Amino acid sequence: MLSLILNLLLEAASFAPLGAGLGAGLAAVGAGIGIGGVGGRAMEAIARQPSEVGAIRSNMILMAALVEGVALFGLVLCFILALA
Repeated sequence: MLSLILNLLLEAASFAPLGAGLGAGLAAVGAGIGIGGVGGRAMEAIARQPSEVGAIRSNMILMAALVEGVALFGLVLCFILALA
Protein backbone atom coordinates (compact mmCIF):
# COMPACT_ATOMS: atom_id res chain seq x y z
CA MET A 1 0.00 0.00 0.00
CA LEU A 2 2.80 2.38 0.92
CA SER A 3 4.66 1.65 -2.31
CA LEU A 4 1.51 2.44 -4.31
CA ILE A 5 1.20 5.82 -2.59
CA LEU A 6 4.88 6.57 -3.18
CA ASN A 7 4.57 5.66 -6.85
CA LEU A 8 1.55 7.95 -7.23
CA LEU A 9 3.44 10.80 -5.58
CA LEU A 10 6.45 10.29 -7.85
CA GLU A 11 4.23 10.24 -10.93
CA ALA A 12 2.42 13.40 -9.81
CA ALA A 13 5.76 15.14 -9.27
CA SER A 14 6.81 14.27 -12.80
CA PHE A 15 3.82 16.19 -14.19
CA ALA A 16 4.71 19.40 -12.32
CA PRO A 17 6.98 20.77 -15.10
CA LEU A 18 4.27 20.05 -17.66
CA GLY A 19 1.72 21.93 -15.59
CA ALA A 20 4.16 24.78 -15.07
CA GLY A 21 4.78 25.04 -18.81
CA LEU A 22 1.07 25.05 -19.59
CA GLY A 23 0.44 27.66 -16.90
CA ALA A 24 3.22 29.89 -18.23
CA GLY A 25 1.81 29.63 -21.73
CA LEU A 26 -1.68 30.49 -20.55
CA ALA A 27 -0.33 33.48 -18.59
CA ALA A 28 1.45 34.77 -21.71
CA VAL A 29 -1.63 34.28 -23.89
CA GLY A 30 -3.83 35.99 -21.31
CA ALA A 31 -1.47 38.95 -21.13
CA GLY A 32 -1.46 39.24 -24.92
CA ILE A 33 -5.24 39.23 -25.06
CA GLY A 34 -5.47 41.75 -22.22
CA ILE A 35 -2.94 44.18 -23.67
CA GLY A 36 -4.52 43.85 -27.11
CA GLY A 37 -7.90 44.74 -25.64
CA VAL A 38 -6.48 47.72 -23.76
CA GLY A 39 -4.65 48.98 -26.84
CA GLY A 40 -7.63 48.51 -29.12
CA ARG A 41 -10.00 50.35 -26.80
CA ALA A 42 -7.47 53.15 -26.39
CA MET A 43 -7.20 53.57 -30.16
CA GLU A 44 -10.99 53.73 -30.43
CA ALA A 45 -11.07 56.37 -27.69
CA ILE A 46 -8.35 58.40 -29.43
CA ALA A 47 -10.27 58.18 -32.70
CA ARG A 48 -13.38 59.56 -30.97
CA GLN A 49 -11.59 62.33 -29.05
CA PRO A 50 -8.24 63.23 -30.60
CA SER A 51 -7.79 66.16 -28.22
CA GLU A 52 -7.47 63.77 -25.24
CA VAL A 53 -4.60 61.76 -26.70
CA GLY A 54 -2.20 62.42 -23.79
CA ALA A 55 -4.58 61.33 -21.05
CA ILE A 56 -5.75 58.28 -22.97
CA ARG A 57 -2.18 57.22 -23.75
CA SER A 58 -1.04 57.52 -20.13
CA ASN A 59 -4.04 55.52 -18.92
CA MET A 60 -3.39 52.89 -21.60
CA ILE A 61 0.25 52.51 -20.55
CA LEU A 62 -0.76 52.20 -16.90
CA MET A 63 -3.35 49.51 -17.64
CA ALA A 64 -0.94 47.61 -19.91
CA ALA A 65 1.65 47.65 -17.12
CA LEU A 66 -0.89 46.27 -14.64
CA VAL A 67 -1.89 43.48 -17.02
CA GLU A 68 1.76 42.67 -17.65
CA GLY A 69 2.43 42.64 -13.89
CA VAL A 70 -0.29 40.06 -13.31
CA ALA A 71 1.11 37.93 -16.14
CA LEU A 72 4.62 38.19 -14.68
CA PHE A 73 3.29 37.10 -11.30
CA GLY A 74 1.71 34.04 -12.95
CA LEU A 75 4.96 33.21 -14.75
CA VAL A 76 6.94 33.43 -11.52
CA LEU A 77 4.50 31.08 -9.81
CA CYS A 78 4.83 28.63 -12.72
CA PHE A 79 8.63 28.70 -12.49
CA ILE A 80 8.44 28.09 -8.75
CA LEU A 81 6.15 25.14 -9.39
CA ALA A 82 8.53 23.76 -12.01
CA LEU A 83 11.53 23.97 -9.69
CA ALA A 84 9.80 22.70 -6.54
